[in-house]
Amino acid sequence: MEVRIDLKAVALALVSISSIFTGCATDHQEQVNAYIASAEQGDATAKHNVGVMYMSGVGVHQSYPEAIKWFRKAAEQGHAGSQVNLGVMYNEGLGVAQDHAAAFEWFQKAAVQGNASGQNNLGLMYFQGHGVPQDNAEAVKWWHKAAEQGNAHAQLSLGTMYSLGLGVAKNDSEAIKWWRKSADQGNSGAKESLEKLGVSHQ
Repeated sequence: MEVRIDLKAVALALVSISSIFTGCATDHQEQVNAYIASAEQGDATAKHNVGVMYMSGVGVHQSYPEAIKWFRKAAEQGHAGSQVNLGVMYNEGLGVAQDHAAAFEWFQKAAVQGNASGQNNLGLMYFQGHGVPQDNAEAVKWWHKAAEQGNAHAQLSLGTMYSLGLGVAKNDSEAIKWWRKSADQGNSGAKESLEKLGVSHQ
């Protein structure tokens, strides 16, 4: 069963940050300085963006410890994207000792705010039993919330849970429904699952 941490929040932030950096290196530094100035004045989104820059090395020298510092500042202000990113870094041990319990805590904070990536990742933590006792029913619950918001990873995982009858009554039609939704977004795992059943993803 293919389940993985959702990096969509990170990827979207990278796209938005990268689009800002045009022109020469001097202009980049001015833009970085402007973000940092806003962050230091307490703007949570600016703090998040500075964290993304340090995580990716866009406009600054890449530094996971610096990314952690800025994501934590924004996350503690309730910024869901930073809560997800901080959870990813704890889960993967990037710039900080790997700590599944801390990852679970940050994913949960984002999930209860309705963040689809946080909900997907929380489902994965329940499924794998990382940072929390293993619980298929809770995994299904959070994957369903994320899937309803269009998260392709959650749609794939939810379909698989229906297919296998894990945490939910086995239901092939529900499995196919969610795999199709995921496949429609280009998820290769969902397409493969449908092909194994001889079902079109159209």
